[in-house]
Amino acid sequence: MASFFSSRTAVITGASSGIGRALALSLAQRGAHLALLGRSIEALAKVAAQARTTSAHVVDYAADFGLDREMSHAIEHIQRDFEGIDILIHSAGTLIPAPLETTAIGDFDRQYQINVRAPHVLTQAFLPTLKASQGQVVFINSSVGQHARATVGPYAASKHALKALADSLRDEVNADGIRVLSIYLGRTASPLQEQLHREEGRPYQPERLIQPEDVAAVVLNALSLPRTAEVTDIHMRPFLKPL
Repeated sequence: MASFFSSRTAVITGASSGIGRALALSLAQRGAHLALLGRSIEALAKVAAQARTTSAHVVDYAADFGLDREMSHAIEHIQRDFEGIDILIHSAGTLIPAPLETTAIGDFDRQYQINVRAPHVLTQAFLPTLKASQGQVVFINSSVGQHARATVGPYAASKHALKALADSLRDEVNADGIRVLSIYLGRTASPLQEQLHREEGRPYQPERLIQPEDVAAVVLNALSLPRTAEVTDIHMRPFLKPL
């Protein structure tokens, strides 16, 4: 029996590690065609090579979303390499923790550019083809965007803005047959969380956090629902508590 995702094309940002990687490999196993974006050329190439063992069409594009020219270059090449887009998944993100008193404005700007501006630019670029396919857009968000805490103000603000972007988009494109999903994650085993634990001086226990594969399973289930339903918001948190 053919998978719902067989021969559908998905664009995934942040595909070189963590949640983006798990989504890429899960979709590849179900026969999806993949356009994978990430900043680390070496890590992205490894994910793409693994995805090609189960998917007929996988192309990787190295791009730093903090640089407009690299993002524009990636968009142009995806539009050249794929006839259309069915699924757009925004999984890339950056976190630079610091108290407001000492946060460098450059760090604030970079978090906004990667976490908010880049999803806006990419969605805008691919919206015509998503309308044509009545596709789906997924925003990987964070619970911090709804319940901010100390030292992550700019990051939390960017994630709150991402929620607004997704909610507004949904209201605009539902009539075109496009479904929009936001998933709000608690602490997830990923390089970003490892960095945050290190900054906080706490032991990193990935086995007690949400696993990237858990997130991928939930997202793929929501995407494959019949067109009679739309899942708009999902909240996930670790079941196991820190020791």
